Amino acid sequence: MACGKTTVACRLAKLLNCSVLDLDSLISEQENQTVSDLIKERGESSFRLAETFGLRVILERKTARVIALGGGAWTLERNRKLINEHNCLTIFLDAPFELCWKRISKQEAVRPLALDRTSAHKLYRERHPIYARADLSIKVTKEKSADVLASEIVAALKRRRFVKA
Repeated sequence: MACGKTTVACRLAKLLNCSVLDLDSLISEQENQTVSDLIKERGESSFRLAETFGLRVILERKTARVIALGGGAWTLERNRKLINEHNCLTIFLDAPFELCWKRISKQEAVRPLALDRTSAHKLYRERHPIYARADLSIKVTKEKSADVLASEIVAALKRRRFVKA
């Protein structure tokens, strides 16, 4: 949470001259509710099912080349399997907890899975090893802008020959 997934995804798509989708935004639009409200009203497991369904639709229809997943999407084996079946490259924006918490605490939006620092830190510790399974890891610091992070991703993609140099 709050590592910059959506912002960096938008910058990356711009550099790659391609489409981008934010999975949480897509679900919110389809359900006409915020993710926070969906989780509060229907529970996290119901939200996760909608998340997997939305991800499947995006991948099958190939509607975007860059997808910003929600913080918990990658933690589910079924989503990682789905992403792998579609030969997607996954990127982990590895931000330190303190930076994420600073961003979360400045936001007005309520995050039902991180209502306080303790619960947010517990979630961070649980998810971090799973995030580390991504194909590419990019270190996030407070000094790096979204544009810099997107440029680092493009450079890594070129080194790995995923995009033309």
